Amino acid sequence: MRDSLTIGTRKSPLALWQSAYVKGEIERVFPGISVSLKHIVTLGDKTQDSQVAIPEIGGKGLFTHELEESLRTGEIDLAVHSLKDLPTASTEGFCIGAIPKRGAAGDVLVSRSGQTLKDLPNGAVVGTSSVRRSSQILRVRPDVRIKHIRGNVATRIAKLRNVDNGFDAIVLAEAGIERLGLQGEITEVLGFDTMLPAPGQGALGVQCRADDSELQECLQRFHDATTAAAVTAERAFLAALEAGCNTPVAAFGRVEKTGDGEVVICRGRCLSPDGSQCIEVESSAGVTEARSLGLELAGRVKADGFEARV
Repeated sequence: MRDSLTIGTRKSPLALWQSAYVKGEIERVFPGISVSLKHIVTLGDKTQDSQVAIPEIGGKGLFTHELEESLRTGEIDLAVHSLKDLPTASTEGFCIGAIPKRGAAGDVLVSRSGQTLKDLPNGAVVGTSSVRRSSQILRVRPDVRIKHIRGNVATRIAKLRNVDNGFDAIVLAEAGIERLGLQGEITEVLGFDTMLPAPGQGALGVQCRADDSELQECLQRFHDATTAAAVTAERAFLAALEAGCNTPVAAFGRVEKTGDGEVVICRGRCLSPDGSQCIEVESSAGVTEARSLGLELAGRVKADGFEARV
């Protein structure tokens, strides 16, 4: 193995945590290696204060394009992404070298008054920039008003606490809250019946060049096969639906042991933007058939009349 590696990372506190985690895993399995972090600014970072919704700015590649360009030129050796931000179609010349063990996959509600989603007052204002989250909120609370909010985790919480911004609550990923040590901010962990996560949420994708076989072998030392099987089913479901960022699609997979071995169980949900229509599917398959399971579930959703909005 080479003597040094450079990890490309965004500068947000959460991105730095994620890259530091992967740095620590590499140093754990290869104690003699020197791993450095290189800060890279993405389009998503440049537009954090924008009032324009993410799908209108750039969609899935919003936080990954510049990292991939640095990887392509050899400026960095690998990039760490939140897997939910990484497009399901791999960019030519790159691969996901490892998917570490997943963190919490779900979403949480942070409310200014300490009220749960059910107890928020009629017409309460809930902040999110995700159509997946907004549609599922409206599904159970059609009376609330959704207000666009962007920024990193701490910024969104600060916007909530400032009464002048008019938010009663916001929805965030549980993994991000936990990784930043902000568990005390959580008002309610939203159950999957209410809020199914984005495909890949809570998991990391460690991206490298496809021709760098030596590094891929290194990364496999902390690759988690159980997490990989679960997110493979989720991301195959999303990919087969050809859904853009304007389409509320959610999925969660889990691996369980049975008498015949391990199986992956995947649950998918597709909604209309206002939450009034919902198609939900669930099935299981052997872990080696995770991708086929996701495709099967997507086929069932399409057969029920789902049409993606690009």
